[in-house]
Amino acid sequence: MELNLTTRTSASATVLTAAGEIDIHTAPDLRARLDELERSGARTIVVDLSGVDFLDSSALGTLVGVNKDLQANGGVLKVVCAKPSILRVFEITRLSEVIPVFDTVERACA
Repeated sequence: MELNLTTRTSASATVLTAAGEIDIHTAPDLRARLDELERSGARTIVVDLSGVDFLDSSALGTLVGVNKDLQANGGVLKVVCAKPSILRVFEITRLSEVIPVFDTVERACA
């Protein structure tokens, strides 16, 4: 199980692109990178899950925790998710009501 994380900055947000699987083994890597971005001053973070093939509850827990931390500091977390199977997880858990979900990075950064 592998997770690749890359970061870029746009005019309006810091975009963290994830590719691979986010599970109990790789969620700590995602959390560490998101915490690093927040510590470096990022206030709008877009997590692009377009390249993610699988995620479990530890991934969702990571996103919820980061969302709470960012909101407490005046920031916002957004998620990009276009794969129906991954999007369904956000809908079933109603996490899409807590964290804004977009179909493209461009829309999330707009």
